[in-house]
Amino acid sequence: MIEVRGLTKQYGTVRAVDDLTFDVQPGKVTGFLGPNGAGKSTTMRMVLGLDRPTAGTALVAGRPFARLGQPLRVAGALLDAQAVHPGRSGRDHLRVAAGATGLPPRHVDDVLDQVGLGPAAKRRVAGYSLGMRQRLGVAAALLGDPAVLLFDEPMNGLDLDGVRWVRALVRRLADEGRTVLLSSHLMSEMEQTADHLVIIGRGRLIADAPITEVMGGRHANRRVRVRTTAPDDLAGALLRRGLRVHPADDGDLLVEGAPAETVGDVALELGIAVHRLAEQTSSLEEVYLGLTGDSVQYGAAALTGQAVR
Repeated sequence: MIEVRGLTKQYGTVRAVDDLTFDVQPGKVTGFLGPNGAGKSTTMRMVLGLDRPTAGTALVAGRPFARLGQPLRVAGALLDAQAVHPGRSGRDHLRVAAGATGLPPRHVDDVLDQVGLGPAAKRRVAGYSLGMRQRLGVAAALLGDPAVLLFDEPMNGLDLDGVRWVRALVRRLADEGRTVLLSSHLMSEMEQTADHLVIIGRGRLIADAPITEVMGGRHANRRVRVRTTAPDDLAGALLRRGLRVHPADDGDLLVEGAPAETVGDVALELGIAVHRLAEQTSSLEEVYLGLTGDSVQYGAAALTGQAVR
């Protein structure tokens, strides 16, 4: 398990992480979310002993990472896929890591095959694409067969097949009982992969709950999408019942404040044909934006339709 207690990191006048407390449990994929600059990478670095906290503690398997006897056998991490010597081959990069930790050389070829880099093992990393470097970083994380894994944006630069591979990999690792902390900005993938979410903004904890609880919280929006031959008549009847009705871009109506059965009953009373009737819930992206809207540090100006000169 990863245990974070009161973790704080101060850089001069900037507090990158502010009194952060959460656990990452084994057997689950814990999604680590937050806007750019929220403190996710800094938190991961402190968990791995790469940055020293200003205050608080971060423990891996009950101990600070720096005090683990064979750290790569306990925890593996992908933090920066570019942090690789470009003149080395993929195999040599992993051999150096294995030799420094006393791991058997056979582990190198095993993990290279596992991440699909076997055919490129002898090529220099300088010739690797970003996606290939991501796979090499995952291989390094898996090298010691650790029980704890931290992945910071592992899907960055991967094609669709690679994204699906990472999704299946982290799920398998969690199903094996390992502790998995996964940071990503791909909300659709996180929605399919994570069991639990830790969301931070401006270094502070915003949410720490199962994904089902986050998706069902106050920022979730439940609505009914209905397509009918007489949208104006149906909208008027629904509005008179105190429901909120909005037109969708494709001509459907979006109804808030009632289940699909109620909308269907109103249409039946009016004798209006219904061609589509479905309940919808907010995506993780919509819920996430609602939770973190006040925590975005680097927001772009709204688009006005005018070209930038």
